[in-house]
Amino acid sequence: MIKFNIRGENLEVTEALRAYVEDKVAKIEKYFSPEQELAAKVNLKVYREKNAKVEVTIPLGSVTLRAEDVSQDMYGSIDLVVDKIERQIRRNKTKIEKRNRQKVATNKLFVDGDYDTEEADQHIVRTKQIDLKPMSLEEALLQLELLGHDFYLYTDAHDGTTNVLYKREEGGVGLLEVKETE
Repeated sequence: MIKFNIRGENLEVTEALRAYVEDKVAKIEKYFSPEQELAAKVNLKVYREKNAKVEVTIPLGSVTLRAEDVSQDMYGSIDLVVDKIERQIRRNKTKIEKRNRQKVATNKLFVDGDYDTEEADQHIVRTKQIDLKPMSLEEALLQLELLGHDFYLYTDAHDGTTNVLYKREEGGVGLLEVKETE
């Protein structure tokens, strides 16, 4: 069973919208064993341009399924996001199970199914080594702009943490602060 956390930004989440989200996202339960507890965080946004953005995040131990879609139609975006998550599951089922086997109490995360397992044809085409130079946030922002990249990795000069600046699709820049886990 999936526990839902549905949140709306710039819109009220009506019972009909909530029911639609729960009905559509619940379709992915068929890929998981019945004992597997799932929690889906769904964020629904509406922008001034009347664009609807749907973000769905489902943590699975050491990995997280995440998809988003932006379109003129909220219900269409919900459908597309669920399709994207289903594709992620089918494409990466084996990899996800292997990663979770050590961290999740149950050995079986997914149910055995007769659905296609597309193998992701991803391979590393380039390796690059970088020196993480300590710098301020302002310096890192300048480097991001000067290099013209979508992201920039740096060490914060004030606290020594590793951070990532990235350009957001909606405009602006995001900051990922990396925290050490034990």
